[in-house]
Parts: sequence; structure tokens; C-alpha cells
Amino acid sequence: MSRIGKQPIIIPENVDVKINDDEITVKGPKGELKLVLDTQIKAILKKDDNNISKIIIKIDDIPKKALRKARALWGLYRSLVFNMVEGVTNGFEKKLEIEGVGYRASAEGNKLVLNIGLSHPVEIQMPEGISLAVEKSTIIISGIDKQLVGEVAAKIRAKRKPEPYKGKGIRYSDEVIRRKAGKKAAGTE
Repeated sequence: MSRIGKQPIIIPENVDVKINDDEITVKGPKGELKLVLDTQIKAILKKDDNNISKIIIKIDDIPKKALRKARALWGLYRSLVFNMVEGVTNGFEKKLEIEGVGYRASAEGNKLVLNIGLSHPVEIQMPEGISLAVEKSTIIISGIDKQLVGEVAAKIRAKRKPEPYKGKGIRYSDEVIRRKAGKKAAGTE
């Protein structure tokens, strides 16, 4: 049994949730998100005694052979719906740091321009729903879709991953780079 799937999702007052067959629409102060559920999963909207709305994710009646896959999807879809509710109320944010001599970034409209030691500047177009801010050597990516924010941050980081000798490159703000000893330091031991 999924421990995550069992937990109900509490809906804040400023969030509107609509469930039509296999589609969930979550609308809040920051925007609107939609999710199509798998055929084995059902979402139910309930109100408890204190008039608090909750979404409960359940496994639909399915044959025993498909039960293992359905249980795996149960926790997944509960997490996806929870992230939708969290995204439309608070939003998500990833911070990237640029480290290296001459490495810098700038935001030009909906584009990120990176100067990261290549012969040309690298331009990355931001998808719709993602906002971008650059402060000194920090890139802040924010939006309401957690998966999209993470994907954009990973694409930016992939342009110049941090290297282990000097730590140059683009890394997440909470990422720790394990440093290696250079040739001279390794040779003296």
C-alpha cells in the first residue's frame, strides 16, 4: 500500500479544483494547471465536517494483474496533484550559481544569455510559464509547474556542468561539488 497515496490533499480557500472524468484542473492566484489521470486512478473531491475541501486519490476497480502498477501510480499521482496545488498557491523556484573567471549571465526578455567560456554566447529561450531573474552570479528560475522549473534548471546546468578541480561551471545553489586534488598535489603524496 502506498503511504503517500493514502494521504488526502488539503485545498486552500483561494484554490479552485475541478474534476472531470480523468482530468483535474487546479486554478489559484498564480495560474492554472491541468493533469490527465491514468485510467486506473480516480480523484474524488470531498468536504469534511469543518467545511475543508480535500482531494482523495483512489485506485479504480482493476484486475489483480494490474494492481502492482496501479499502486505505483497511486502515490505518483497524489504527489503530482499535491505539487499542482502547491504551485498555484506558492510557486516553485530553483537557484543556479555561476562560478568561474569571466562566466556571467544576463536576462534579455524571455531569453537567458550565458557567457561560459565558449567562443560564443549561449542563448536559452525560456518556455511559457517560466520567469527568469539574474542577480550577479545567481540565476533564479521560477514558475507554477514544478516539473517544468526543474527541467529548465537542468538544461541550463547541462550547458556547463561544474568540474571537480576548480569548481568552475553552473551548479545548483545547494549542490556540493566534491573537489579532486590536482596533479601536483597528488604527486607529492
